[in-house]
Amino acid sequence: MSSHFNRRNFVKAAGAAGIAGLAGCLSGGGDGNTLSWHAGGTGGTYYPLSNNFKTIVEDNTEYSLQVQSTGASLENVGSLNREDAEFALIQNDIAYFAVNGTGHKDLEGNAMENIRGVATLYPETIHVITQADSDIETVADLGGKTVNTGDAGSGTQVNALQILETAGIEQGDFTEQNTDFDTATDQIRDGDVDAAFVVGGWPVGSIENLATSAGISIVEIGGETRENVMNEADWFAEDTIPADTYDGVSEAVETVSVQAMIATHEGVDEETVEAVTTAIFDHTGDIDQKAEFIDVESAQNGMSIDLHSGAAAYFD
Repeated sequence: MSSHFNRRNFVKAAGAAGIAGLAGCLSGGGDGNTLSWHAGGTGGTYYPLSNNFKTIVEDNTEYSLQVQSTGASLENVGSLNREDAEFALIQNDIAYFAVNGTGHKDLEGNAMENIRGVATLYPETIHVITQADSDIETVADLGGKTVNTGDAGSGTQVNALQILETAGIEQGDFTEQNTDFDTATDQIRDGDVDAAFVVGGWPVGSIENLATSAGISIVEIGGETRENVMNEADWFAEDTIPADTYDGVSEAVETVSVQAMIATHEGVDEETVEAVTTAIFDHTGDIDQKAEFIDVESAQNGMSIDLHSGAAAYFD
């Protein structure tokens, strides 16, 4: 996977918030049979999916999972690197950046070589949402607008700034806001921002709520812009938000996605990782979040870092 994307603009934005996410102290890792699992914000997909995994693991192993809401990918790689968590959900691009010490200001030169992959799960779709009556139709229309690019230092912000820059919109060309998904959708409803980036497997709960209560439009990332985005950053793949996924959005919308994945660190013993992996992938029928994507056969698609030996023991 290449890392040739021009990062001169978007790396600045992670700033102090990203540093805090990487260096701050969270609750410590698991104790005995209790394993700490870091998820994401409650308005996205990571948190409810992690609670699916919690039920499955606790029903089928001797382990219990302590699921924690976090700022998601960038915060989570820091937690894994410090061994404050045994498992976490992260994006495959952020996993690659973290292990290789590249791609983001707070990761440059700080390779987190102890992080290991477990499995990829589902596409994390890039949503660019606006009010239903917005005249914004393409990413190029975001120049001069107020745009929420996700939590400062988050994987969503990294993706948003990559896409904007590829479309020719640099950081001085728009006003940036940074919040979690729930707050971002509130800002769209209230007219406080013109557009917001939300990254998650469709349907994303916070977007569903906004679409039902106030209406939305989804900005396409298609055509030449999509091709350029994928050429500049190999971890992006073509994706489409199907028609009627959200109330009032009756046509399919072209976009791109990254992959959500389970990660761990090399300090977690092989037997533990194999037991957790086995429980999840032997009981995928018990998953009710993104169940159509999570499967043994696809669980290594887009894996961007080395597997933990316990995961390898299961998938081999």
